[in-house]
Amino acid sequence: GSSLEPQEHSMEPPAAPPEEEEEEEMPLTAAPGPAGCQLFGYVGIEAVLDQMKIKTMKMGFEFNIMVVGQSGLGKSTMVNTLFKSKVSRKASQPGQEEHIPKTVQLQSVTHVIEEKGVKMKLTVTDTPGFGDQINNENCWDPIIKYINEQYERYLREEILITRKRKIPDTRVHVCVYFIPPTGHWLRPLDLEFMRRLSKIVNVVPVIAKADSLTLEERTEFKQRIQEDLKAHAISVYPQEDFDQDPDDRALNDRIREKIPFAVVGADQEHQVNGKRVLGRKTKWGIIEVENPAHCEFALLRDLLIRSHLQDLKDITHNVHYESYRVRRLNESNGP
Repeated sequence: GSSLEPQEHSMEPPAAPPEEEEEEEMPLTAAPGPAGCQLFGYVGIEAVLDQMKIKTMKMGFEFNIMVVGQSGLGKSTMVNTLFKSKVSRKASQPGQEEHIPKTVQLQSVTHVIEEKGVKMKLTVTDTPGFGDQINNENCWDPIIKYINEQYERYLREEILITRKRKIPDTRVHVCVYFIPPTGHWLRPLDLEFMRRLSKIVNVVPVIAKADSLTLEERTEFKQRIQEDLKAHAISVYPQEDFDQDPDDRALNDRIREKIPFAVVGADQEHQVNGKRVLGRKTKWGIIEVENPAHCEFALLRDLLIRSHLQDLKDITHNVHYESYRVRRLNESNGP
């Protein structure tokens, strides 16, 4: 209830020694502010969250996603469905035959997405040519090389004497691996790829074009994949070793039960019960992409964007990049 303006007729306290005057602090609400500046009515520690939110909205953030899988599994469509924009690479024009590269080629497309004042620099890296050849030996080498090159680029910027205030982050935060909907066991190519890549990047496996499987086939296929991953000691995201908080562990346990997600991608809207929904139209009905009863696309979207986006970036920086940095510095300091 005190006024912000100094009172002229108030009783002055007795003079204190110079040492005590330096230690005395004025209350925040008693200091007069500039004209037009409104002070907070309540001062609390949670005000830091508002400061962080405002700073993040001004600076924006980066998110880099890589999609890996054979041609025709709907990787580009899935990414466009995920962000509801044309963010993936352009497909071949109608009437033109899409050229299948002889080796794995990596193509990156960067977009700046803005929503409610928050800017996100999104980079989508596609891997055309992966698994399309008769002999797919070592087809994962270009992908591993690309991921390590992004770590190396960040490391070079970080060890400079005069560093940038904000280092451009091109590191791959998550790799979504598309498994063909065969309904059988995982192929040796799938196992070898996830075994190698899970050590350097966050790998999230998904069953592509899950509408080609019945519900019973889908459930049995997911169980077989989970058995294969456990038998070959492949740790996909979210990893059990990084669960520290009990609440996070409980949430991640429910997610691990659903992995791999059976997803369906679509970039066209259809009219269903008076509502416009994303889906695939067939002769016997419409497969709604965002309907949990039809597919698990909503679970994948929540994992990548709503609940674990920052955790993906933290694990990339604190675990995968850190292990690469330690290895590189040991190599440079060795004899």
